[in-house]
Formats: sequence, C-alpha cells, structure tokens
Amino acid sequence: MKKTTTQKGNPELIEALIAIEKEKDISKEILLEAIENSLLAACKNQFGKSDNVRVNLDRETGEFHVYQDKLVVEEVEDATLQMSLAEAEVKYPGTGAGETVSIEVTPKNFGRIAAQKAKQVVVQKIREEERKVLYDQYYTKEKDIITGTVQRYSNGNYNINLGKVDAMLTTQEQVPSERFLPHERIKLYVTEVRDTTRGPRIIISRTHPELVKRLFESEVAEIQSGVVEIKNVSREAGSRSKIAVYSNNPDVDAVGACVGVNGARVNAVVDELRGEKIDIVEWSEDPAIFIEHALNPSKVVSVTVDEEEKSAEVIVPDYQLSLAIGKEGQNARLAAKLTGYKIDIKSESRVLE
Repeated sequence: MKKTTTQKGNPELIEALIAIEKEKDISKEILLEAIENSLLAACKNQFGKSDNVRVNLDRETGEFHVYQDKLVVEEVEDATLQMSLAEAEVKYPGTGAGETVSIEVTPKNFGRIAAQKAKQVVVQKIREEERKVLYDQYYTKEKDIITGTVQRYSNGNYNINLGKVDAMLTTQEQVPSERFLPHERIKLYVTEVRDTTRGPRIIISRTHPELVKRLFESEVAEIQSGVVEIKNVSREAGSRSKIAVYSNNPDVDAVGACVGVNGARVNAVVDELRGEKIDIVEWSEDPAIFIEHALNPSKVVSVTVDEEEKSAEVIVPDYQLSLAIGKEGQNARLAAKLTGYKIDIKSESRVLE
C-alpha cells in the first residue's frame, strides 16, 4: 500500500522526448532513465540516504513521484530505513515484520525541480549521444584511409575537414615536399581515433607506410578479392616506397595486377602521393629470393642468408653496385626494412680479390 498525493502529468516532456528520439535517434527510454537518476541525486540531500529512495517517471503521462522504501521492524534503529511494526499496522493494515512499505515523499516543489533537471539532462544527454555517434562513425575509419578537405595552413599544421569533424595534419605527419591549397581534397591515413569530451580526436598522417598499402587496396580489385596480398611495405615518405606482393592464384601475376594496364593502377597511387616512386616486388617465403626481389631494380648474382642472425650477404655485378645501394643508401635501406634482414651488398670484383 502506498501513500499517494495528486500531481499533474507532464505530457509536454514526453512529447519533447519522442521528438528528440525521432530527430536525434536517441532512445526515449535512455533519456527517461537519465532524468530519473538526476532527480534521485537531487533527492539525496533531502532524504539523507538515497539507497532506499526511488524516483518513478510515468512513461505515458510524464508524472513524477518519489518513494521511500522502509523495512518494517519490531524496534526501529534507523528511522530513514525502517518503520516500526506498530506504525505500519496503523498506516498499512495487514503489514507484518520483515515486509517493505513504500511511502510517497514527493516534495511540494518537485515539479519545478524536475522540469529544470529534465532540461539539463536532456541537453547533456543529446551532446553525449551525438559525440558517441560521431566517435563510433569515425572509429570505423581507424587504420584506414579517409578523404579530407584542406581548410587552412597555420603554424606549420594543416587543418583538414573530414566531413563532420576537423583534424590537424601536424608537421610530424606531413611529407616535407608536399604543399596543399585551401579546398584541395587529399587522402589521409587514420592512425588513431580518440574519444574526448569535445568529440572524437582523429590522428591523421600522410607519411605512414600503411597509407601506401591502403591506396593500393582501393585501386587493385585482386587485393580487394583476396587473390593478391600485400605482405609488407617499407617507405621513406615523399621519396620512395617498396611493397612486397604475393598471389594466391598461380594464374594471377601479383606484380602485374598492382601495376595495372599501362601502369594505370600504380600511377594512380603515385599521383596521390605527389610523385613518390614505388617499387612493386614479388614476395617469397624463401628469404634469399625475397631479398633478391627486394633489391629491384638492380641485378643480383647471389644471396647468402643467415636466418638465425637475420642477415644476408648479397653479391651484385660491379656496374650494378651503386644501383643496388641506391642514392644515399636508400635502395638497400628500404630492402632491409621490407625483408627484415640486415643486408651487406658487395660487388663481384671485391669478392674475388
């Protein structure tokens, strides 16, 4: 049995929550529960202990009621949690010791308090849910490429609009040779998406090796279908990249698939990377063969591999030595990154000495 008081309903609140549910795609029940919890917190000071106080919000009428549950006992030790059996028999005939009674304790000014709290909670919850929706939307782009529009350049950083949020392309994640104009659309690699109180913070890069991999995935149908795999990528952003590819179908040439007819596919990636050179080499489970391929475009006479030390000695023709090493050692360096082996390149004549 409950002690009751008369209170008018609040249909405007329910109507407003229904409208928010439709417009913002935020569950009405989530909002109602949040309002109840907020009102319960507001009641805590008045009733001392909130663990036996509950707020009920009628889902149809918007009417609020506050109840305090008390345990019926022979002798009261805590009046906020207990009611004497003698009092219970008068107020709630037929109630026995050990039972719980619910007493309505809705404050007189509770309607005004409830309206204020409801407004605060709804505004806060809308912000939280909108932030969550945005975060979920962009979190799916983590470790993938995204297209952004350059907004402005300031203090060495580019402000990039990604649709519903902006991100900063910092100096560390820029290719030094690249320059972008306002309103230019560019592709970026999303390294991380962080959830913050101000919405998702998206970390983007133009230097990450995975950008090259994702660009090839978007251009090459055989990679999308799983026939061709990109096994590894090594990159010196803005200058040169090497990618190792492998075909799961003996009838499909992995390198040819990535190059495309008349170089169309690789050229599309090169254009997006503003002219960065790309070597596409065939991956092999045999490290000696893989290292030979990785040193492309140079010719190789022999490769001696020490698998335990993860090192290799490579012999090349004298006239190919500078090509194998590359300008400032770049070709050898990228081949080492690609294969995971320390590579020592020697000319034929030096070996014969």
